[in-house]
Amino acid sequence: MEKKIIILFGPPGAGKGTQAELLADKLGYYHFESSKIIEFCFRNEKPEKVFNIEGTDYKVADEIKKWESGDLNSPPFVVFLMTEKIKDLAKDEKSIIFSGSPRTIYEAEKEIPLLTKLYGKENIKFVLLEISAETTIFRNSHRRICELIRHSILFTKETESLKLCPLDGSMLIKRKKLDDPETIKNRLIIYKEQTYPVTRHIEKEGILVRKANGEQSVSDVFKEILEKLK
Repeated sequence: MEKKIIILFGPPGAGKGTQAELLADKLGYYHFESSKIIEFCFRNEKPEKVFNIEGTDYKVADEIKKWESGDLNSPPFVVFLMTEKIKDLAKDEKSIIFSGSPRTIYEAEKEIPLLTKLYGKENIKFVLLEISAETTIFRNSHRRICELIRHSILFTKETESLKLCPLDGSMLIKRKKLDDPETIKNRLIIYKEQTYPVTRHIEKEGILVRKANGEQSVSDVFKEILEKLK
């Protein structure tokens, strides 16, 4: 079977992680969550640890501060964490669904050529989930994650009464700092200024930007994405 790439893109709260989980389950792809890779680093490395990347030092403590304030992490730091994992998955013949990456032009300039080399441009599909700023703020201020695996649970009518994660059964908790109202507003500004421009870069690379309405119910968004991927 030919290896393929799906990139789910959109503002905070668009449901990228939720839809990626559904697609991974249906299609048998590996769900590549850049946020979890970054969080894994923060939980397992000492704050004083320094990564030297292309001659520049990146201290874990500094990257944690950026993360908690809603700022984007340093792109070279993010790319460094992700590149080896991507190569390992390609070596294992895994198709991948990305949720939340690339987040900057720099990341796109590094990741898209790598994915093109490993998978072929014709096998990369990019889907933009569109939601309003109001929906972003509402969903993120109500969003919860599970304690065990840190699955992000999108706030909807179907999930608002849940106390346990439907994926692993652990308690659902709020993310400290990252989903505070002021942090969310900052993240939305950063998305518009630094992340959304990635869509234009993707188009320049000759990859079609498919669009789906992320305001719908989880099931309806899922159906639309499947249709757009045909």
